[in-house]
Amino acid sequence: MKGYRVKSDSERGAAAVEFALILPVFIILLFGIIEFGAAYNAQILVTNAAREAARSMTLTGVEADAVAAAAAATAPIGLAIDADDVEFTVSSGGVCTSPARLNVVVTVDKPLLTGLFGATFTLTGQAMRQCGG
Repeated sequence: MKGYRVKSDSERGAAAVEFALILPVFIILLFGIIEFGAAYNAQILVTNAAREAARSMTLTGVEADAVAAAAAATAPIGLAIDADDVEFTVSSGGVCTSPARLNVVVTVDKPLLTGLFGATFTLTGQAMRQCGG
């Protein structure tokens, strides 16, 4: 019986102990990957919300419509955006008319899925668009 080794009583359960030591690390790693993926998806949607708000504002000029467009862009993940979360800045300092540029910043707090790494974090999306077009 060359190449075979008989387990002694002192090695019994060693795999279970090793698994128990490594399992918490793997669970934290798994939850970290899930949280990062959700945060990355939310960041993309917040940036898209800023783009939609900028587009709506340059076409209609109505802030309420622009905020509604931003809120609709983040609705799939349950992030609520209101007028306090959206900031509009025109490069000329006045009304959004051509050739001025409109800058939109959307800032929103996103709660974490698991709660292991804190309660919430802030996401910021920014978009710039030429007025009147």
